[in-house]
Amino acid sequence: MANIQIERVLAALFDRWNALGVADGALAVVAGVPPRSLARWREGTYPQIAARARVEALGALLNKLLRSFGEDDDAALRVWLHADNRYLGGLKPIEALMAGRFDRVEAALIALDEGFFT
Repeated sequence: MANIQIERVLAALFDRWNALGVADGALAVVAGVPPRSLARWREGTYPQIAARARVEALGALLNKLLRSFGEDDDAALRVWLHADNRYLGGLKPIEALMAGRFDRVEAALIALDEGFFT
């Protein structure tokens, strides 16, 4: 029973990132795992401890992004994730995530929310 719940939660998380234009290959890089691991997680395998923190961080960041952009504004969020960002020195937020810089993406989001960078 627990595996079914894990499968649904992880699949929903990854599907939402996919809807924002982030492919499984990029999600695997962000999570620091081989792409096959994502497929296994979608099937109900629980992430290993080493990857669990990154997966949890992906979920937390997604929640912050949705609060900032709104649950129904995937188009604006998709553009923000894939556009060059001055706060990130010209990197796209997805590129910063793939480099493991969750902290910089969160800082860019805070700056955006506070009106410092658009």
